[in-house]
Amino acid sequence: MSALSSDRAVTLVEGVPAADPAPLGLAGFALTTFLLSGHNASFINDAIWIGPALFYGGLAQFAAGMWEFRNRNVFGATAFSTYGGFWMALGATVILADVSKTFAASLTAANLNNALAWFLFAFAVFNTYMLIASTRVNTAVFMVFLTLEVTEILLVIGFFKAAHNPSSLWVLHAGGWAGVVTAAVAWYTSFAGVWNGVAGRAMVPVGRPLVTDHREAAIA
Repeated sequence: MSALSSDRAVTLVEGVPAADPAPLGLAGFALTTFLLSGHNASFINDAIWIGPALFYGGLAQFAAGMWEFRNRNVFGATAFSTYGGFWMALGATVILADVSKTFAASLTAANLNNALAWFLFAFAVFNTYMLIASTRVNTAVFMVFLTLEVTEILLVIGFFKAAHNPSSLWVLHAGGWAGVVTAAVAWYTSFAGVWNGVAGRAMVPVGRPLVTDHREAAIA
């Protein structure tokens, strides 16, 4: 009896439609990326990005990823959950480096820049295969991951250079400006999701997938 009740409950929950969580995930990603990129590009001279990294780009985006699992969207679930974790991890690392003497002792000067470079390199690896997968979503999402790929690569190079030559920060600043572009593209994609959802039809274009089964069949 309990097993049948449980199955019936699951069926009822799965039958309830859920709102698209992608605009929330993209908005959290865009705003936090903009604030951190402004800091990296040197026109935002404080650490205002840390709070949003924990709660908007982090927690809210992670929650969006969990809802994408509910919607059976493996791409969205993986992307939002991972980058939600990325922002929470980065924010927590910076906080620990500031308040914990033990933790901060191993993350000073060149060590911190090297650590950030390897941190971003690891996420660039993840972003590379997500970029490839995004070719099957739509053009707007592909552009988010493409601009993010450029941003992460520039920041990896920039932090490695800063670790060995603290006076050479132009690559790091370039990565910051690339991040601003990434944020703009993510904001656009989020806006398209919200507006099209409110309108009930496609009014803001996001483009077609770059790779489809039809094209693959034609190539074969």
